Amino acid sequence: MENKVNESLLEGRNPVIEALRAGKPIDKLYILDGANDGPIMTIKREAKKRDIYIKYVAKDRLDKMSVTGTHQGVIAVSAAYEYSDMEDIFALAEKRGEAPFVFILDGIEDPHNLGAIIRSANLAGAHGVIIPKDRAVGLTGTVARTSAGAINYTPVVRVTNISKTIEELKNRGMWFVCADMGGESMYDIDMTGSIGLVIGNEGDGVSRLVKTKCDYIASIPMKGDIDSLNASVAAGVMAFEVLRQRLNK
Repeated sequence: MENKVNESLLEGRNPVIEALRAGKPIDKLYILDGANDGPIMTIKREAKKRDIYIKYVAKDRLDKMSVTGTHQGVIAVSAAYEYSDMEDIFALAEKRGEAPFVFILDGIEDPHNLGAIIRSANLAGAHGVIIPKDRAVGLTGTVARTSAGAINYTPVVRVTNISKTIEELKNRGMWFVCADMGGESMYDIDMTGSIGLVIGNEGDGVSRLVKTKCDYIASIPMKGDIDSLNASVAAGVMAFEVLRQRLNK
């Protein structure tokens, strides 16, 4: 699954249009707020065809991001790795003869956390990681480096709507456990079978709507003086509990 391509910022209208039309993997677009001339409208149309997230920002934001100083009101962030399809996850599970096991990440923003989670997912035997297109980090070079190579073997799928994705996967026989401090102990939940672990944003946790879609709320028992774990550490702890239960089944 060697999907590596060069990560970079693409600046300027023509380079961005050419990249979009060539199918280059783009994480997101930053466009000058209020810009609606011909080339910008072309960029918006091409982005819409590929369901690429657009963030409208002020000129000073683009100026700070720009390396060349000639952004012309648009900067594209290209992905360091290509994203997989949902079917890649199920194909990998079938190939291994295992029930599907996935991570769903509800708004992870730190690339080091995402890279570490992909690494833990791989080592715990998960078949894929699902992330949202909006308000979350994508497959940047930092993510790739932090994953320590796991990104080459673990499919990462990007979706528009996490809640809808959970519903769709439930229709395929999966059930979901949400990590939250207010839940029951993860040791008291049977986490074998076709399962998805839902991990929330570093600051806000799992969103209320996504939480309502989950079948169980699970907490990690702790005895220290602080009340929470880093998102990637929590994901790793829960992942290896899933692995432990699967090995002992």
